[in-house]
Amino acid sequence: MTEIFTGSFTQQEPIPEEGIAAALEVLRHGRLHRYNTVPDEISHTALLEEEFAALTGARFCLAVASGGYAMSTALRAVGVVPGDRVLTNAFTLAPVPGAIASVGAEPVFVGVTEDLTIDLNDLAQKVGQASVLLLSHMRGHICDMARLMDICDAAGVTVVEDCAHTMGAGWDGVVSGRHGVTGCYSCQTYKHVNSGEGGFLITDEEEVAARAVILSGSYMLYERHRAAPSPEVFERVKYVTPNISGRMDNLRASILRPQLRTLQDQVIRWNERYRVVEEGLRDTPGLRLTHRPEAEGFVGSCLQFLLLDWSVERVLDVLKRCAARGVELKWFGAPEPVAFTSRYDSWRYAPSAPMPATDRILAGLIDMRIPLTFSLEDCAQIARIIRAEVSAVYQLDTPEL
Repeated sequence: MTEIFTGSFTQQEPIPEEGIAAALEVLRHGRLHRYNTVPDEISHTALLEEEFAALTGARFCLAVASGGYAMSTALRAVGVVPGDRVLTNAFTLAPVPGAIASVGAEPVFVGVTEDLTIDLNDLAQKVGQASVLLLSHMRGHICDMARLMDICDAAGVTVVEDCAHTMGAGWDGVVSGRHGVTGCYSCQTYKHVNSGEGGFLITDEEEVAARAVILSGSYMLYERHRAAPSPEVFERVKYVTPNISGRMDNLRASILRPQLRTLQDQVIRWNERYRVVEEGLRDTPGLRLTHRPEAEGFVGSCLQFLLLDWSVERVLDVLKRCAARGVELKWFGAPEPVAFTSRYDSWRYAPSAPMPATDRILAGLIDMRIPLTFSLEDCAQIARIIRAEVSAVYQLDTPEL
């Protein structure tokens, strides 16, 4: 009998009961705005920032409206101005070049390797073209951060990390987001904590933190932040930093705080599921898995594989066959953007020179979510379905010897 998967690739786990109770308390008292507190009350948002700073080891943390807003705020806070050029990954999602465009800057795209990390050789060639790198750890793949920082430090390039897919991850024991001047995270529904939308910005640099707080819309209420610099630092920047409001509210903060406390347990559960799918796909004819280095402490909330040098027709056949059996796969090689999936040549506000090596990889790149609502047996079944359909299409086009 042909196996059919009946689960949902977009169904997340419920918000923890502790978060639901805290959210109801906020709704009942009505003080949703982060600065709307009664005497001696500390807002959920201020406490959340303090807790995330402790989790990452950062001196300062700012909670904001989205991961994209965190990135654009970080770029402004480190000094990017209209007309600047900013290095970034060619393989990423639209909010990354969007953050660059939102500050009036121009993306300079850097290629991708077959392991889906930024191409450090390409970066070394292009590093002189900009003074800032917005590094996207796209889909949770972390490059050799020691080599990347050597390249950037030697060229005087400031690194801003997009950690939307690496909250809870790290490289060689260092928390993802702690190599660069700032780390930016997302709390969007499909990320590692879920408030629908939301984000964090962390840094150890006091003026960067102060500028970010004022940019986010603190007005002159910055002293209510607990994971922020001293008032003296704000005095140096408050008259020259615009308010570009993008605050987090207490409702979202209230449901995030309990999730932070269980993040490391969730990472273990994601990686168990990832390894089951990975093992089920290993050695499938025509399919290439990415290599995960020992130094990479990744979070397996999604999985990618490559159908390198396959024709468009064969890739589409695989997608169609898997979909008919309940397995939802996304393809970065599609000629038009679909849902969340797009490519650097889709972002026509940011023209790029041709990148044939990157184009080859994106043309064969398949992406799949692994929500925690999947059981380990679900993951094994999904792998069996993908393996069977990739093998079938591969054999159709492979001549017998």
